[in-house]
Amino acid sequence: MSIDRLVPGDRMDGFYLLQSAAPRTTANGRPFLTVTLADRTGSIDGQVWDYAGPLGPQHTGQAVKVRGSVGEYRGARQVTVERIRLAFQSDGYDPSELIPTAPIDADDAWNELLELAGTIRDEHYAAVCRTMLERFGPRVRVIPAGKSVHHAFRHGLLMHTLNMARAADFLADLYYAVIDRDLLLCGTILHDFAKNMEFDLSPLGVVTDYSVKGQLLGHLVMGAEEVGKVCRELNVPDEKETLLKHLLLSHHGEPAFGAAVLPQTAESELLSYIDMIDSRMEIYRETFEETPVGAFSKRVFALDRRVYNHGLPPEEDPAQ
Repeated sequence: MSIDRLVPGDRMDGFYLLQSAAPRTTANGRPFLTVTLADRTGSIDGQVWDYAGPLGPQHTGQAVKVRGSVGEYRGARQVTVERIRLAFQSDGYDPSELIPTAPIDADDAWNELLELAGTIRDEHYAAVCRTMLERFGPRVRVIPAGKSVHHAFRHGLLMHTLNMARAADFLADLYYAVIDRDLLLCGTILHDFAKNMEFDLSPLGVVTDYSVKGQLLGHLVMGAEEVGKVCRELNVPDEKETLLKHLLLSHHGEPAFGAAVLPQTAESELLSYIDMIDSRMEIYRETFEETPVGAFSKRVFALDRRVYNHGLPPEEDPAQ
C-alpha cells in the first residue's frame, strides 16, 4: 500500500525508501532506531524498538523491506516497525515507485523554464544562462533541491527554480523602476545550479549527504565560481559578471542563513525574498499533507513552530 493511503490501524508490508535512520537509546538503556520511510507518494516516521542494527544512517537512500503497523502519535501517522532489512534486486521491487517525486510534469516544467530563460534580452546574461542550462541542465532538472528541508524529492530543484522564476518574472514587472529584469531572471534561474555538485546521491537518486566540496565551499560559492568561468569564456563585461555572482553569493539573505555576503543590490534583495517565500510555502505544503484539516502539525523544525491547517475552499469547476 502506498504511503499516502496508509491510515492508523493499517498493516505495512512492502518495499520503501529509507529516507533517514537514527540510532537512539531509551531511558532504561534499550536501543531503538528512528526511521523515516518514503515512497513516491509521501513519507512516514517510525520506530524500530529493541533494535541495534545492522541498519543505520549509512543505509539512508537505499530500499528496504518493511513489516509493521500504522498508528498515530500527536496527531500524525507513525509506523511501529516489526521487521526491516535491506531490499535485494532479486526481491523484484520497482525502484521508481519508491522515490518521492515532485507533483509536476517534469518535461513541461523544463520547457517552461527554457522559455523564461529565452525572454532574457541582455545578450550577456542570456548567453550565460543558456550556457549554464546546456552544461548542467540534464542533472539539475532531476535532482532534489535539498536533503530534507524543502523540495527534497526527484525534480525538486526544477520545481523550486521554476516557481522562483515565475515569481521573479512577475515581481520584476511590478518593481520595474528599480529592478533589472534580465539580471534578476538570470540570477534566479542559476541560483541553485551548483547543488548538482553539492550533493552525494544514492543509486536511487536520493541525497544521502553533502559532498566534500559541498561542505567546505557550499553551493553559493561553487555557483559563483561556475558562473565566473562561463562569464570569462563568453567575454562578459566585468561589472555584469560581478553583479550576477553577487546574486548567487547573497541569495540566502543573511550570513546566519548561509549567505556569503549581504544583498546589496535591489535584485539580490528581491531574489533572497523569492527564495525564502518558495522554500517556506513548500514546507507548508509538505506539512499539510501530513496534517488533518482543523489540526495543528507537529513542530516543524525548519519553521521552529507548529502550524495550523485550516483547509482551503473547494476549487470551482472551470466548466461551470
